[in-house]
Amino acid sequence: MSQPLSTQSGAIRGTSGGLNVQKLRIERVGPHGAHTIVSEISLKVEPGKTVGIVGESGSGKSMTAKAITGLLPPAFVASGQAIYNGRDLLALREREWQSVRGREIGLVMQNPFTMLNPVVRCGKIIEQSLRRDVRKRMNRRERRSEAIRRLAEVGIDDESVVDRYPFQLSGGMRQRVGIAAALAREPQILIADEPSTALDVTTQREILALIKSLQVARGMGLILITHDLRIAFSMCDQVNVLYAGSLVEAGPAADLEAEPLHPYTHGLLLSEPPADRRVAELVAIPGSVPTPDSVAGSCTFAPRCGWVRPECTSGTPPLRIVGDGRMSGCIRIEEIRPELAAHRARAGGTAVPTGSPGPVNTLITVNDVRKIFQSGGRDVAALRSVSIHVGEGEGVGLVGESGSGKSTLGRIIAGLERLSSGSIEIAGIDASDRSKLSRKDQRSLRSSVQMIFQDPYSSLNPMRTIGSTLQETISAHDPSAKNVERLVAQLLLSVGLDPEHAQRKPAALSGGQHQRVAIARALAVKPRVLICDEPVAALDVSVQAQILNLFSSLRDERGIGYLFITHDLSIVRQVVERAYVMCRGSIVESGPVDDVLGSPKDPYTVRLLESVPRSSDDWLNLGRS
Repeated sequence: MSQPLSTQSGAIRGTSGGLNVQKLRIERVGPHGAHTIVSEISLKVEPGKTVGIVGESGSGKSMTAKAITGLLPPAFVASGQAIYNGRDLLALREREWQSVRGREIGLVMQNPFTMLNPVVRCGKIIEQSLRRDVRKRMNRRERRSEAIRRLAEVGIDDESVVDRYPFQLSGGMRQRVGIAAALAREPQILIADEPSTALDVTTQREILALIKSLQVARGMGLILITHDLRIAFSMCDQVNVLYAGSLVEAGPAADLEAEPLHPYTHGLLLSEPPADRRVAELVAIPGSVPTPDSVAGSCTFAPRCGWVRPECTSGTPPLRIVGDGRMSGCIRIEEIRPELAAHRARAGGTAVPTGSPGPVNTLITVNDVRKIFQSGGRDVAALRSVSIHVGEGEGVGLVGESGSGKSTLGRIIAGLERLSSGSIEIAGIDASDRSKLSRKDQRSLRSSVQMIFQDPYSSLNPMRTIGSTLQETISAHDPSAKNVERLVAQLLLSVGLDPEHAQRKPAALSGGQHQRVAIARALAVKPRVLICDEPVAALDVSVQAQILNLFSSLRDERGIGYLFITHDLSIVRQVVERAYVMCRGSIVESGPVDDVLGSPKDPYTVRLLESVPRSSDDWLNLGRS
């Protein structure tokens, strides 16, 4: 990678006094009054330092970033102060923001498509992002050369990328272009809002290492917004924990990792699945994040807290100093501190052995399967002679990065794609070509195998209630079914939802509830195997733990097996006995999960394991600044 341009020119930025946010409050104003989104949070970002904002979806993290950069939607109002270089950013008009946004404060978002114009070539995007005075001094050829240099700065050495559109690039490449555009005006502060959440672990590590190296080279202040505490600990000097619009804990990253001083942070930390061992049950925070107004005048975490007492709900607890550089919003922290420590010690105790997989009846046999797609007049091999098997009631993992072919294999087994060659047998039926099967065999296959997708919302009809969706599935599987409403209620209870949810539409549910409904719909046909394609990738860590525990309980209660497709080795360790590792359409390693992850033989598996987030400095191959 070439040296950052700011370093080459000798113009290292980051000499300002940083950003000081005081009592930031964000409200959504509507015809029925104001609704609180963020309730008076304060934080400070010094030059060259990284401040993390951590919390679940709905905590107000992204809205905080939008307020600081003047990008709040029209119906939202911010109050308080955000002092930068002697000016209050919250008081700026849009015309004044044009000289600050990008030039002084840059923004990298989770989805690069929201930053990059899809009909503009990448080189032109970089050129348009340059400071106007710099752009005016250059002719067309020089601007193109500058765009190439900027892309090289973020690790893109292929000059042809300047002529490509964003949709022609991979997710990691698009994110790099987005970072190059955000840094083109040499900002002194960069806000990175979940910059790696949608990426594979290996690409995630590369992007975070890139951001960190550029920050160090330029002396920038960095605000990192994430729901992953492991990433916050690896990147940040200071961590602020946001919950239901309120700041509940703040302190140095290393201290907070060693001992969280709020029950919410404690729960988030224990919800993270460990990559080095299997636990009997993941610690999951019950319930979901409430709206700030629904818990006003009380500890915001009280409805989900296992240590709540009447005094916790008698008033809003202040964020107070509880140690050197430590602040907590828990009024009982001194009293419950030993209990929290004991709880963490138990959770981090002896690993639960998965044991060697015993002999099981084979339910699915995939033999020498190939899948060829046509792309631009050429053949692209998505699967190259893949063979796997899944036993009755067995948990099997399929691990790999995006593009490895794992989702394609899952869709072929589920009958959503046709194989190009090879064979598949499911429950004694040759499923290689479903179009040749009788209706009876096709119905048998559908009741044997069901698929659960990463984004359950897109698979639910937004105009229909949950109850009608489940009723339709039950009736399609068994037209003679009696008392369908009772069956719907039983399905919802089996996935941990109140039967009252049958009256709601998908828009009224959270992400975790969407996934529970998708699981209930799959269970409606009484399958023998679930194909789970990244079913928790889009969920917060605490909701992820709830869903993984649900899968385990369903398996124990119903004897259902599953093929669990994921790129996250921490997750696969918790839910399967055997694992297959896929790379570029081929199986490169397989065996008992403890052997594959404990003593990997293939370099690709080793690289996946090294990419699992951890707080040590060597994870990013960088020392902290």
